[in-house]
Order: sequence, then structure tokens, then C-alpha cells
Amino acid sequence: MAFEDAAVPDPRRGSGSASLVPAQVSGAALRATAEPVIRTEDLTRVYKMGEVEVRALDGVSLSVEPGEFVAVMGSSGSGKSTFMNIVGCLDRPTAGRYFLDGVDVSGLDRDQRAEIRNGKIGFVFQSFNLLSRTTALENVELPLIYAADGHVTKDREERARRCLATVGLEGREKHLPSQLSGGQQQRVAIARALINDPALMLADEPTGNLDTKTSEEVMTVFQRLNDEGKTVVLITHEHDIAEYAKRVVVFRDGRIVEDRASSQRRAAAVNGRAGK
Repeated sequence: MAFEDAAVPDPRRGSGSASLVPAQVSGAALRATAEPVIRTEDLTRVYKMGEVEVRALDGVSLSVEPGEFVAVMGSSGSGKSTFMNIVGCLDRPTAGRYFLDGVDVSGLDRDQRAEIRNGKIGFVFQSFNLLSRTTALENVELPLIYAADGHVTKDREERARRCLATVGLEGREKHLPSQLSGGQQQRVAIARALINDPALMLADEPTGNLDTKTSEEVMTVFQRLNDEGKTVVLITHEHDIAEYAKRVVVFRDGRIVEDRASSQRRAAAVNGRAGK
């Protein structure tokens, strides 16, 4: 999926402070408000394939409030991936508007979207996207290392250690990815997504490469983060994974055909700590 484009931080992307956002969208618009984290208005995305137009999104309007946990589902070709690419600031709509944390990002260019993306969104990928010769701690630090304003080494390390502790990986800071299980690698990726304290956690099939037990452990981490106030949106085709969310949105033919509260939400582990 196109989410892979955001896997490796680059120097164009900010650290998450308001001053790193382009002047056109900085200032009062970036301050915490009662605005939804995600608000789309009649979002449309049309792709041209020769003389044929493919309407991947067809007038999608959706709001996600701060602190929600939303699962986005749909079959192949339903429009869910296109929607997530726009929500992740990896693509722009053909028509309609998209507000991220109160900022209209619909018309921003590629570099502007990159800065907003790094400051506002924490990505988690199906394939983990960890650097193989880099420790867990260093992988988590990467967004800060590449940040335009820079961070002193001690500050980076302290923040990375806190994020690893949040996902239950104390004592594994110096482990390489090859020394970690699949579930532990995904938790390193979650810690990396947390390092800039994003407004939105955006997860693309985060359990796609994991077995059932490990998937449950990873989803417990997401659920605990949501219970602590993080806004989480995940794309998944697995109904049992969607049950960890509080709300389920289903796409078909470029439109939302179902938007409901989760009727049988699966509970996180009682102790709130994913297994190691």
C-alpha cells in the first residue's frame, strides 16, 4: 500500500511543533481545539486510466473526534485504502476538503503534507519497517534524528525509552529487530509512531503479518493507548481485529455504507499490559 511511502523519515519532515508547519497553516489553526481530529467533506478521488475514469472515492464525509478508536473496513477496491492515503496526507483529493486536527490540508503540496504528516500522524505499518541493523531504541529515535530542528542525544534517548516502556519493551532497548519476535517488532513500530506525540495514530493492517495470539497482544496495546486518550484509526479486513475498536466504518464502491458503534467490543487484557 501507499503507506510505505511514509516509512522512513526524511529531513523535510518536522518534529511535530507548530513552528515546523508551513506558514500558510501555522498559528491559531494548529492549537488544540474542539475540532475533530479528522473531518472530511464530500471527499472525492478520481484516477484516470487512459480514457477511463475510476472514482475511488465518491463524496465521503466523515468525522473522527479526539479519543475515538475507529476501524475502517472494506473489500479490495472499496476505497478504504484511497481514503486512508488521503487521511495520512500521502495523497490529495480530486474534490472536497479534508481537515486534520483543525487544519485544512486538502490543497497542500507534497512537502507541506510531509511536514504535517510527521507532526500530526503516527504511522504503524503491516511490515513493521524497522531498520535491521539498528537497535529498538535507535529505531524509535529515528523521527527525532531526522527532524528539521534536531534534538540532543540525551533528550532523544529519554523520549524513546519512555515510548518503549509504554508498549511494554523495557529491557529490550538494545535488541536488534532480528532478536525480537514479530509482536515485539510491531510494538517497537508503535513506540516509534508515538515519539512525536501525534494527534492521530494511523495503522495500516498492523496485525497482517502476525499470528492470532500476537495480534491480540498488539491490539491490546492500541486499545490501551486509546483508553489513555490517543485517537486511533486502523485499516483492517479482519472482523475480529475490528472488534477492538469502538466504531466501525465500512466502505464499498468509494462510499461509506456502514458507520456504527462496535456492538461486541473486545476488551484489552485485564492488566493493561501486552505480553512479552
